[in-house]
Amino acid sequence: MAAATTALSLSSVSSVSSSSAALLRPGWAPLRRWRTLARSTSSFPRSAASDEATVISGTKLARQVLKEVRRDVESWISAGNQRPHLTVILVGDNPASHIYVRNKIKAAAAVGISSEIILRPKDISQEELLDMTVKLNEDSRVSGLLVQLPLPDHIDERAVCNAIAPEKDVDGFHIMNIGRLCLDQPSVIPATAAAVWEIIKRTGIQTFGKNVLVAGRSKNVGMPISMLLHTDGEHERPGGDATVTITHRYTPKEQLKIHTQLADIVIVAAGQCRGCAKGRELFLCVPARKTETPFPVWYFYKSRLHPGSWLVTCCWVIHLGLQSRPA
Repeated sequence: MAAATTALSLSSVSSVSSSSAALLRPGWAPLRRWRTLARSTSSFPRSAASDEATVISGTKLARQVLKEVRRDVESWISAGNQRPHLTVILVGDNPASHIYVRNKIKAAAAVGISSEIILRPKDISQEELLDMTVKLNEDSRVSGLLVQLPLPDHIDERAVCNAIAPEKDVDGFHIMNIGRLCLDQPSVIPATAAAVWEIIKRTGIQTFGKNVLVAGRSKNVGMPISMLLHTDGEHERPGGDATVTITHRYTPKEQLKIHTQLADIVIVAAGQCRGCAKGRELFLCVPARKTETPFPVWYFYKSRLHPGSWLVTCCWVIHLGLQSRPA
């Protein structure tokens, strides 16, 4: 999933380079044709063995997306346009943030997008960070801009995200891009949500009329995923026409069980489960190998585990991030 997310993030860099007015990712054009095909195909393809489910390789799909982005970048440059350029502002010494940024820079180079990292100490003031963002907005050399999150506690992340020019907002976190997403209009979509959408499209998972459970309500992941899946497929920015239910840490266990049993697709966007450490969110940890019969799901909530057979036969499961189950 991380690979797919990085690929979609770079896709947005290529897109914002091609047009500051039309904030479209590569791949939206054939969506209506895909929607028609999805209605007529099976929602649950099986592997050769009847007792095994199809395994979706996010890494394989990410390679496909990166290949397409590289082709688009080459075509863009061949037409006489400026090479797309990504600028990343990295504040502090968060190890995970440094890994994420390195992966983005590496992937950018692989598809022909130039890039740079601007390092700043964790004690940088919010005013200085905002001033830097404004200058990069005005820099014609910069096609896409992102400030790696999370930021130190003394900085208002929402203020920083809204300071980035919407047409350069690679993360898709600007209030204008979020608003366009909610209004079913073309926009730069947050990379993780876009990755889930691409996985669903490219795998041929049918969403039209299906029940989808999204575990997690974050504004950067759970919310945009839900918006993409439940909206009208005939709108300007086509959606999945699914019935979407969002659960979170305050969803009662009994209700979560009911929603899970009704779901055709379960998307786990609730973070990371680390043993029995205190959790602030809800986690569903599923076995790596799924059979065509119901199997146990471990429900992690407020440091307590509850085993149960909640998933129905042939339910698609897409989980984001690392999951682990205590012994």
